[in-house]
Amino acid sequence: RARERRARFVGKNGACNVAHKNIREQGRFLQDVFTTLVDLKWPHTLLIFTMSFLCSWLLFGMVWWLIAFAHGDLDHSTRLQRDPAEAAGSGAGFVPCVTSIHSFTSAFLFSIEVQVTIGFGGRMVTEECPAAILVLIVQNIVGLVINAIMLGCIFMKTSQAHRRAETLIFSKHAVIALREGRLCFMLRVGDLRKSMIISATIRMQVVKKTASLEGEVVPLNQIDIQMENPVGGNSIFLVSPLIIYHVIDKNSPLYDISPMNLHHHEDLEIIVILEGVVETTGITTQARTSYLADEILWGQRFVPIVAEEDGRYSVDYSKFGNTVKVPTPSCTARQLEEDKSIM
Repeated sequence: RARERRARFVGKNGACNVAHKNIREQGRFLQDVFTTLVDLKWPHTLLIFTMSFLCSWLLFGMVWWLIAFAHGDLDHSTRLQRDPAEAAGSGAGFVPCVTSIHSFTSAFLFSIEVQVTIGFGGRMVTEECPAAILVLIVQNIVGLVINAIMLGCIFMKTSQAHRRAETLIFSKHAVIALREGRLCFMLRVGDLRKSMIISATIRMQVVKKTASLEGEVVPLNQIDIQMENPVGGNSIFLVSPLIIYHVIDKNSPLYDISPMNLHHHEDLEIIVILEGVVETTGITTQARTSYLADEILWGQRFVPIVAEEDGRYSVDYSKFGNTVKVPTPSCTARQLEEDKSIM
């Protein structure tokens, strides 16, 4: 009976299926607060965004209320409100630290006006209290710092590289077939946007469970495999969908795999990683996918999807993952090379 297929290391959408547990040094995340804020989910980020401004307004509102209370502004304002005649006759004799501060609510409103530079005109700082001037300077600096951090965090979250990677697509299945007389592992990659990925590179790895000669078991051994593409090397010019292939030779981890035992390799997973710089933003992006053994089709190849129409090339993405059967030997690459050497 076939064993149960193991969990993916990398999902089809590129997400890494790894859970980090029992991290004892949680304080390391606080040493890089900005990255931690960017990595948070949107509801948590918006909550922190709102609470950072609200708490700073409340804190400085309390400070302004204490300054007014210590200077006697609240008593004088209450007395003038209760006795309009006194307000008309001797209102100019007393100079408050902040005008029109009657309660904590008015101090809170003044705190908002200072930090967001609204300035409705009803409340203002006078030269009577040096402490009030100092608090005004400190609150402006704190407000600028909060604005810079939170707005920078929101900008980075909206322009994260993985958003661009969502328009980089891979074929749902990979195929193994003959190309130039050699067995090759092939997949198709494409970019849905017109803006290009600059300096795009692609690489592949085989992830499987292995054991060393000393008996050490490596549950996720990552093995780089040599990749070929139509333009040579690892760099690709991704202006149209390309078929990326790996020649299964004696140095390949797939050298001894045949169509008969392919689906019995439950531990086999091939990861494809595409990296490049987004042309419009200059941010490096990475797209990933993986193929398990049952997602590799033996003896098939991808159908052409690029055609010339009206003096330009047209790409039909409805056939992006379509394959057709082609004559392919039902043997391993090792056996195929041995047969050629005998002939």
